[in-house]
Amino acid sequence: MMRLPPIVLLMAAVTLVGSNSLALSPVALEIGRGFGGASAQEVLVAASLFGAGTALAAVGIAPYADRIGLSRALSVALCVLVLGMAATALAPTLAVVWVAQGVAGLGSGVALPATYGLAAEIAPKGRESTFLGRVLMGWTLSLVFGASAAALIAEVAGWRAVHGVLAGLGVVVLLALALSPRMGEVRAAQGGTPWSALRVPGIGPALAVAGGYMAAFYGLYAYVAPHLQAGLGWPVWMAGAVPLVYGIGFGAAALGDPWIDRFGARRVAPWVFGVLVVQYLALALVAGSAWALVAGCLTWGMINHMGLNLIVGRLAGMDAARRGAILGLNSGVTYLAMFVATAGFGWVEAGWGFAACAVVSAVCVLPALGDALRLRRAR
Repeated sequence: MMRLPPIVLLMAAVTLVGSNSLALSPVALEIGRGFGGASAQEVLVAASLFGAGTALAAVGIAPYADRIGLSRALSVALCVLVLGMAATALAPTLAVVWVAQGVAGLGSGVALPATYGLAAEIAPKGRESTFLGRVLMGWTLSLVFGASAAALIAEVAGWRAVHGVLAGLGVVVLLALALSPRMGEVRAAQGGTPWSALRVPGIGPALAVAGGYMAAFYGLYAYVAPHLQAGLGWPVWMAGAVPLVYGIGFGAAALGDPWIDRFGARRVAPWVFGVLVVQYLALALVAGSAWALVAGCLTWGMINHMGLNLIVGRLAGMDAARRGAILGLNSGVTYLAMFVATAGFGWVEAGWGFAACAVVSAVCVLPALGDALRLRRAR
């Protein structure tokens, strides 16, 4: 097998994690039919367990990746993820699907922090944001494959083929990792604990910014498609344009990542978070127009890419010896924000509509904007 550049392997790892997390929703009804007519809600218990497993591993296990090295930790984590995806494809009962997705979550909770940490380790000096942006392109690929192609594969070959294909791709990535030179290793002291990262200066505000930022995204994203269908009368297949358009914008924004390296994160961050606040308010204004809303998802994806790059890059650069612990806490905060925001925004949407959700998202980003302005003044 041809050796692949490390940056491609890291991008592939993010794609696997994202695809598994996004693939369940489009095929939930098909999975339910395969298990005696179980409802989509019953099937999506698996998604909740995946999120719980990811958060648990990110906070409780990922910090130990610093001790063995992030490269070795990534390989072990992907083995666990592949095991979970293969077990999902072969599951004889719905309960096994739930357990299998919980196992996949444990692998994802270590794989993501390890991947982001390795991107920071191997990046040439002065090009950290550019390298991280390329790794984040894996989320674009997962939006296309996990959210869009999953339904097509299920239609042609059945729902088990979706996770079977993902497991097969995971094996390919593992083989490529095994054949590639080990990536950079910066290890922590053996006496470190999973919570040692909380003592890193500045970690509190950085995690608070990440939590608000991810709550804004996940809370609103969860209700775009339902709003298009129930509120604006679009059919399901047209509402599927949302992840595709958002993903295109997210991927296209990678062209702007070198500007972060050129001008510096502290100078760029206030502009990015300020524009994102305006973006959410604009989505509120066009909530009554389906086509304008979908078009807005393109620019939303572009700005979100830049913001995520800034947040992850800041955390990854805080303490090289504790990258796994720091980024593990970030993943834990992310999935907690996803859980809380999805429920909370549902209450807002039911009471005041989609436009109100977009306004709440703008409010959630204000702490990131305020913190960015504070850091720029401090400099």
